[in-house]
Amino acid sequence: MSFLGKLKDIFSKKEDKAVYLSGFQKAKQTFGDQLNEMQYEFKGVDDDFLEQLTIILLESDVGIETADLICDRLKAKCDEYPSITFHWAMNFLLEIMKEVYEETEDTPIVYNESGTTVILLEGVNGSGKTTTAAKLARMYQKQGKSVAFVAADTFRAGAIDQLAEWGERLGVPCIKGRENGDPSAAIVDGCRYAKENNIDILLCDTAGRLQNKANLMNELSKMNRVSAREIEGAPHNTWLVLDATTGQNGLSQAEVFADSTKLSGIILTKMDGTAKGGIVIAIKHKLHLPVYFIGLGEHPEDLRPFDLDSYLYSISQGLNNE
Repeated sequence: MSFLGKLKDIFSKKEDKAVYLSGFQKAKQTFGDQLNEMQYEFKGVDDDFLEQLTIILLESDVGIETADLICDRLKAKCDEYPSITFHWAMNFLLEIMKEVYEETEDTPIVYNESGTTVILLEGVNGSGKTTTAAKLARMYQKQGKSVAFVAADTFRAGAIDQLAEWGERLGVPCIKGRENGDPSAAIVDGCRYAKENNIDILLCDTAGRLQNKANLMNELSKMNRVSAREIEGAPHNTWLVLDATTGQNGLSQAEVFADSTKLSGIILTKMDGTAKGGIVIAIKHKLHLPVYFIGLGEHPEDLRPFDLDSYLYSISQGLNNE
């Protein structure tokens, strides 16, 4: 069975396939549909083909370094055969994209077996951290876990009230920082509340960080230190929330955050609003960080655990009629 056939078979058994197909509709138009158009002038994996493929990969925000790697591997793979059909070239392309993502093994999410699991959510303003915190809380509630919020975004006007409002809707206690106060103090209060009340998951919504502000990035290190003093091993997870619609700019943000704090994973929001689905591959290849969750819509259930096979199938769906 071809790689595309295997993807289709695996995807057909997924419970959330409708959410994936809907959420990656724009990305599929940029990637899968444009690839499909190439079949009509296909004469083999030559320089013209590879140049056009590079353009499609760049428009999907795979990035030049990762795009070149994929094209080089595709050419080497196809050179093993005396002739190659468009169908098999596409099979090899998707197989190589999967290989590139999987070259660095994903580390599993860490949970504290002996107490509260502390999760720091980081990212610039507008990335969707607060809404993501609410969606994560709903997900963990469905798993039967107790959840609390820490509103540590003390700098953005209205951020504390926004998270507190989500807390009221979801029945999640919210430990508030003081507006314009020390966000690390809010983290300490949240950790102490979590210990006293046997909270399973403590979601900390930190201040939106501008990557060119060194003093704000230093504050992230302070949050790590104070949480570790309160709860052993904390923060157990530090997730960077990235707006997928920012494309390569989001990757630049991720690189700065990775240099400034110990990130353990990525959450990509607003995937349904962008045609730049290739950013997933670029992030993994450049930063070696797993993408744990992706936002494929506005509803809480639209925050989905990232699944590589579902992702590849959804962005390449235009090839299925080939």
